[in-house]
Amino acid sequence: MTQVTKLWPLLTATHRYDKSISTWQRGHGVQIEAPILAYLIETKHGRILYDVGCDYAKIADPSLRDRWYGDFPMGAPNMREEQRLPAHFARLGLTPADIDLVFLSHLHFDHAGGLCDVCGADVHVHTAELQAAQAQADDAYFADDFAGDFKWKLQTDEYDLVPGVRAINTPGHTAGHMSLLIELPQGKPVILAGDAADLLENIDQEIAPGTLWQGNENMAIDSIRKLKALAQETDAELWPNHDMGFFQTLRQFPEFHS
Repeated sequence: MTQVTKLWPLLTATHRYDKSISTWQRGHGVQIEAPILAYLIETKHGRILYDVGCDYAKIADPSLRDRWYGDFPMGAPNMREEQRLPAHFARLGLTPADIDLVFLSHLHFDHAGGLCDVCGADVHVHTAELQAAQAQADDAYFADDFAGDFKWKLQTDEYDLVPGVRAINTPGHTAGHMSLLIELPQGKPVILAGDAADLLENIDQEIAPGTLWQGNENMAIDSIRKLKALAQETDAELWPNHDMGFFQTLRQFPEFHS
């Protein structure tokens, strides 16, 4: 039986960029507005955070912004103080110390930068992902986002974080990308695709993300198909990660899914 009680999608920033970032060899010249999300999962055995958004300091501080985003092809996201994780937590009467486990889909800047705000929790990430990030496999890895003294819990296999929360290997966008299957106490299960599928278009048309691990389009499409098969098998909703239209259909914080 699931031990999940609540699921909150958290809007931590927005990012305007060329659609080809999200769809492999499609959408050049089309600008999209993408949400940068984290997800707070409350369980009977503690709180899990899936992804952590960006490092606010790198966006708000002009010198750091110039250093990290000055030559970055995507430019800097838009992020406000009230969108930081501690601000979301405070609205629920929580602090970063109330987060027991951070599960990272991957280590790109918009998914791992906020580790500095939850540095006391155990951090689960795939071993291949940390290795790729440390090797600077692409320019979306910002080295000091994951260079701190974090409590790494390196993973390789699929596993249950707690009953009702299962890690799913979905490589392709990055070397060690992972998605998450969440069994809610009342509603349908939810699969958080992470960047295995930025947009509904990635899922519906089986289009790989625009950034790929070593250009491996087939690996990325296999992961999308794997998630679609899992959704069918479990009667789960499959949530893309950077689709503003889809995000706006979800319950908006501080409302939650249960």
